[in-house]
Amino acid sequence: MKIIIAPAKQMQVDTDSFAVLNQPRFLSQAQQIVNRLKKMSLNELQQLWKCSDRLAVISYENTRRLDLLRNQTPAVLAYTGIQYQSLGADLMTSPQLNYLQDHLRILSGLYGILRPFDGIVPYRLEMQARLQIAGQQNLYDFWGAQIYHQLFKETEVVINLASKEYARVIEPYLQADQQMVTCVFGELVNGKVRQKATKAKIARGEMVRFMAENEVQKVAQLKQFAQRGYQFCEELSSGRQLVFLSSN
Repeated sequence: MKIIIAPAKQMQVDTDSFAVLNQPRFLSQAQQIVNRLKKMSLNELQQLWKCSDRLAVISYENTRRLDLLRNQTPAVLAYTGIQYQSLGADLMTSPQLNYLQDHLRILSGLYGILRPFDGIVPYRLEMQARLQIAGQQNLYDFWGAQIYHQLFKETEVVINLASKEYARVIEPYLQADQQMVTCVFGELVNGKVRQKATKAKIARGEMVRFMAENEVQKVAQLKQFAQRGYQFCEELSSGRQLVFLSSN
């Protein structure tokens, strides 16, 4: 079993808390992307990033200095967004961290796919960015089936806790005998499940933590998740989707 989650825009450098155990598997592809970004002008990058002038200037200068091999931080600590705060890897025990390393995979527009203790550096690049590279029109085409093949080389069952933007790099390539189970965290409104972005991100992080704390190995064990007022809803779930509803 493997768990996939999305990265976060917010990142930090932390070279002290935990050691980097591995280099990213697709480091050469990441370097290819970096080389392309460094050739782009400030205006071109701002259009790619769709951000403010101030943030564009900061990110532009950071990109020009970007070195994938210096001052690396383990991926699970490098990302500091809501989901990663909820996951709380810095508060986990050694067995729980070992579980993450074995089971958790982080999808990335720059790095492709990451193990929790792969060494990475801060960057700005979302998977949906329309970056033209290597004859391809965007990152989905650039990565193609590479991320999918790497993921399913390790497992036959994937728990999808990623956003749609990132799950999209896996879904088109799924085979009939491969299982990807998506967890949905929402509220029932007029008979329909509605997800709120921030609450869903928090719940995804909580689910990863729940799995690590309980050494979850089977899909059925996920139904016991009951953090932050969520309860598993059998009626709305299926073999490919587990629905958790909150009354809060």
